[in-house]
Order: sequence, then C-alpha cells, then structure tokens
Amino acid sequence: MSKETPEAHAHIPMQHVGPIKLIGPEVAGDIMAPLATYEAPLWPSTNRGARVSAAAGGLSVVIVDERMTRSVLLQAPDVARAADIAQALPARREALAAVVEETSRFARFTDVHTQVVGNLLYLRFELTTGDAAGHNMVTAAADHLINWLLKEYPDLSYGSISGNYCTDKKPSAVNGILGRGKYVVVECTVPRRACERWLKTTPEKVAELNLKKNWIGTTLAGGIRSANAHFANMLLGFYLATGQDAANIVEGAQGFTHAELRGEDLYFSVTLPNVIVGTVGSGKGLDFVRENLKAMGCLDERAPGENARRLAAIAGAVVWCGELSLLAAQTNPGELMKAHLNLER
Repeated sequence: MSKETPEAHAHIPMQHVGPIKLIGPEVAGDIMAPLATYEAPLWPSTNRGARVSAAAGGLSVVIVDERMTRSVLLQAPDVARAADIAQALPARREALAAVVEETSRFARFTDVHTQVVGNLLYLRFELTTGDAAGHNMVTAAADHLINWLLKEYPDLSYGSISGNYCTDKKPSAVNGILGRGKYVVVECTVPRRACERWLKTTPEKVAELNLKKNWIGTTLAGGIRSANAHFANMLLGFYLATGQDAANIVEGAQGFTHAELRGEDLYFSVTLPNVIVGTVGSGKGLDFVRENLKAMGCLDERAPGENARRLAAIAGAVVWCGELSLLAAQTNPGELMKAHLNLER
C-alpha cells in the first residue's frame, strides 16, 4: 500500500455483555465485556451466562501461570555436540537472563527447554513480558540470544529465529504442557434453581452432555489437548474488541470444560492454558480499543503485568459465560437452531 492510499478499516459489529460478576482472586466486581462478532446469537447467549454468574454469587478466576515463548533453531556439527550444549544451557540461566534483560525494560527470562533432532538443536525460551502480549518482545530477546549463543559456541550455526517449538498460532500439545500466555481457570458452583430458571435445564443434563460431547466426542475427533464446545467464539470476539492478535485463538481455544454435580448443584469450570493478551502494543492505540480496556479497568496504574493479568481473567470469565450457555442450550432439542434462526434471519 502506498503512502497516498488512505488506511482502510474492517467494521465488525460489537456489543457489550454482562454484567459478569467476578469475586476474585484476580478480579472482583461487575464487568461489562465487549465482543466483536458477526455471530449475533453470541451476545444474548453470553449474556445469559452472565446472568447465571450473578445468580450463582460470582465467578472465581485464578491465573495459574504466565509466560511467553519463542523457540529458535540452531545447527550443531553432529548430535553429540547438540546434546552437550542442550545439557549445558540450563546451568547458564543467569547468563541467559542477563542477555534477555538487555533487550527490554520488561522482558524477564523464565526458563529454557531443549529438544535435539539429529544435529538440530531446538531451544524454547520462556519470558514474562509485562503488560504486552509479548510476540515482538520474545522475538527480539531470541534474536539477541542467538547472537550470544553463536559466540559462546562457535561450532553452532544459525537455523531459524523460529523453530516451531514455540508454538505460535498452531495447535499443539507443548503450549498446554509448558505454558504460553496466561494459564486461566474460571470456576463457579451454580445452584440448581439458577440452572432451571436461567438455563432451562438441570445440572445433571449439563454434566452428562459435557462428558459425552466435549470429552468423548473430542477424543473421537482426535482433538489436541482440548475438550470444549466453543471457546474460540468468545475468545475471537473478545480479542477483536480489545486489540489482540486474533490468530492466537488457535492455541487459545485449546482448553477444557469440566462439569460435575455438587450435591444438587452444578460445578462448572473452564481452563484456558494459552490466553495470549496484552494491554499495550500493536492494536491498543485504536480509540475503541482504549475505551474498552479503560472501561474494564485494564489501563489503570498498576505494577507491570497486572493490567494484562486482569484482561486475561476477564477473557476467561467471558468464555465461562458463553460455554455454559451453549451447553445448556444443547441439552434441549431444537433450542440452538431456533435461536440462530430468530437472531440471524
């Protein structure tokens, strides 16, 4: 595009859902969350889950872990040398951390994982990145780390700045196992009365469908570290409304829905190991994005990283609301299609 060509924008309908009631420990309060989507039934469905969150006393959200990753590929003369270096690097954590801190005020080295394939050496660097999602920050750190490694080990040669062991925007097992982004868990025990009144179903039906659809059905399909109905729907809408890299729903939607009876009530949780969000960086300067982030309290004066943690917690809560509502709808024959016909035709 030439400098004379005016910038174009894609306009996507956006509405706010909620209030979603959160009771901590990451976020406490009533939150209105934005969703940008062409799928009109997503707004009323997620709103229904939000009503349940209030009727149940609120959602508890915990961020179990956080880190951003970039893997690099280097080549050794032979497998013996590749294995020697792979075994030596974990003991050089302080040196690796020092290289990382030279690249950014906010990047902090967390860990390194290695894999050897023939004479190929794959290194997965893990960092915390403050309030940024961290794509560029980890890549810049990895670039400096490569230069350092090639000086420290002259018999190594460059392979690639990204060796796909990250793994970025692709379904994989490694992200859920080792971590990439924020590891978010949202849980709530929903009273039977709330299930019957707002969801038009019972705790037993939701728990049974979650097992048969999300766990057994996904296993039949060969799903990778995933057992959920439609995490991607809520994540995409939330990502577009808050200026995130929308392609990260590929790994973000790999997560688990867990439902079980607690006496007469329904325990319902969603676990999202790979929520990649930030409150600074590309896309965050758009007026509507800043308004949305500010309204959710994600642009407040806090310690580095806390605004991004808050945003990830809210993202998880939105997923909880939409996931519960859809599963409830699917326990009743015809309800899902009727809603789409009424709202989209």
